[in-house]
Amino acid sequence: MRLHPAVFPLLAAAYSIALIAQNAPSLSTEDKAMAAYIDGNEQASNDLLEKLVNINSGTHNLEGVRAVAEIMKAQLSDLGFKVQWIPMAQVQRAGVLVAEHPCPEPGKCGKRMLLIGHMDTVFEKTSPFQTYTVKDNIATGPGVNDMKGGLVDMLFALKAMQAAGVLKQTEITVVLSGDEEAHGEPASISRRDMIEAAKHSDVALEFEGTPRIEGVFYGSVSRRSSITWHITTTGETGHSSGIFSVHMGFGAIYELARILDTFRLQLPEENLTFNVGMVAGGTSLQVDAAGNNSTITGKDNVIPPTAYASGDIRTISNQQTARVEKKMQEIVAQHLPKTTAIITFGEGYPAMAPTAQSRALLGILNQANATLGFKPMPELDPMKRGAGDISFVADLIPGIAGVGATGEGAHAPGETIDLSTQPINTKRDALLMYRLSQIDQTADLTKVATK
Repeated sequence: MRLHPAVFPLLAAAYSIALIAQNAPSLSTEDKAMAAYIDGNEQASNDLLEKLVNINSGTHNLEGVRAVAEIMKAQLSDLGFKVQWIPMAQVQRAGVLVAEHPCPEPGKCGKRMLLIGHMDTVFEKTSPFQTYTVKDNIATGPGVNDMKGGLVDMLFALKAMQAAGVLKQTEITVVLSGDEEAHGEPASISRRDMIEAAKHSDVALEFEGTPRIEGVFYGSVSRRSSITWHITTTGETGHSSGIFSVHMGFGAIYELARILDTFRLQLPEENLTFNVGMVAGGTSLQVDAAGNNSTITGKDNVIPPTAYASGDIRTISNQQTARVEKKMQEIVAQHLPKTTAIITFGEGYPAMAPTAQSRALLGILNQANATLGFKPMPELDPMKRGAGDISFVADLIPGIAGVGATGEGAHAPGETIDLSTQPINTKRDALLMYRLSQIDQTADLTKVATK
């Protein structure tokens, strides 16, 4: 029988799948127990997600953030973690939850893990988007995938490890911030406990969203920074007929326009974006303390003495941040006649640059994927996601920036999670953590990942 040529690609694909399945490592007794627990408790997982989402925990709703923390505290305590709530009134935020699971035999619990998450959302009490709903496998609600779905993944992965009898031989620290969406400043206070935990850990897993693009799940080993900038320009003022003259100069708005257009022409480089979020200028100008609102007056026939602009830069490394900020300062300093300009930078979020160790950690995650019969997760382009808490510890330990829930529309009304992916993400998290607990604490991850 002669086969039609169109059949050949299908046969090749089927052969490849069969070959992968044949070569995939088999599930151990512990792996099977963890997977069975997760499958058997899918409804309980979804119920907890609904409970968390229906609590408004916008960053500035301190009471709501603390309510979510109480639930997480009880859940982690039941798993044998020593839990501490650290208030953050000094930075006008709710606080930080730190939970520690010490190794019963120090040095014999493999890699020490730092699990990172956050309990706040971008949806404050004033938002009309407040309620959890479900249709088929898609759940909608504020913060459902960013990142309350990730909190549930974390908890049920740990529960699965406990059910399989492997959680007891681990050293894990959980740090859940209450202000990831708008961190309290200075970060030396609001991220103090996360940084301290990283100093006593070997790897970090951030339970923010697991991206899925065209059906393919991705792993993130880098996150770009998010640094705000603010420019104020000044100039002489007077009748508009004097603009560009020796004694009046160019005015504040032309100076600001020069700066912004020079940014556009001279700053571009790989992995850098720089946005202008607000521009204002005129005869008088007031900008609020947050830098989000302005009040201006002006006349067509008056040269404006003041102008303002703000925006952000996003970089792939802290070295790139320093280089770009220096270039921006140099551009700002080249004033038009009779004008001045000042640029300042906010604290923001640092960058998480990709490293060989973090890529090796993704390789170990893909070993878990292979065991489960899941497809490997390619490395996500850092241009496809924003900044996050893990970046504050990225210079200390390797990590994966996103092993949580999978959904769409984060930060926007109508944010969703695909509930059918919750067991998938939770299983790979559980197997990854179990594998890390089996790796000698001093072992080089790049060598482990190639075995």
